[in-house]
Amino acid sequence: MNALLSSLIALTVASATVFSAHAQDAQGNAKDGEAKIAMCIGCHGIKGYQASFPEVYRVPMISGQNAKYIASSLNAYKKGDRKHPTMRGIAASLTDKDIADISAYYAQHGVVQGAAPTVAKPADAKVAELLKKGACVSCHGENFSKPVDPSYPKIAGQHKDFLFVALKSYKTENQATWGRANGVMGGIAKQYTNNELKALSAYIASLDGDLKTVPQSKFR
Repeated sequence: MNALLSSLIALTVASATVFSAHAQDAQGNAKDGEAKIAMCIGCHGIKGYQASFPEVYRVPMISGQNAKYIASSLNAYKKGDRKHPTMRGIAASLTDKDIADISAYYAQHGVVQGAAPTVAKPADAKVAELLKKGACVSCHGENFSKPVDPSYPKIAGQHKDFLFVALKSYKTENQATWGRANGVMGGIAKQYTNNELKALSAYIASLDGDLKTVPQSKFR
């Protein structure tokens, strides 16, 4: 199974690299993006804000996230590969340039230049085995903050309840309003029980990372 996953991951990295090259056609402008985030800040600009579909969880921190990953996520909602009614409705209203600009804005939002790199604390034996089983570091990189391709997310320090819901969503099939279609992540997530996904999520959330929620006023 690990050999098969490694092959799938290598293929996905190569595909993502090709995608990233094409993504350069839509250059994002962070300054332009600042004028386009009104629909984002009502959830992602409030610390501790919770979504309630399909269950209660804190919405992800996106300030400091890789621009190409944010763009990839929004395009996945737009195409229906990620099924979430609210996010799909928002993404569908955005042009390619809007997505590029918003992604560029959040990638630099709240970033502190010259911040010292963090060192991941070691996982306990059980979680270490789970991480090895999924080859998680192969994509998400050193300390889970340096993905091997910028179209992959930084995940260190992300909310554990969001990580759990996101990982579960890759196991969900044939649902009209919930789930994520991703061959590699689906294959990885389906190896784990929900309790194992919770253990992985709790460990990754406990790490120091670049992600944060920067409070923002809706009055712009």
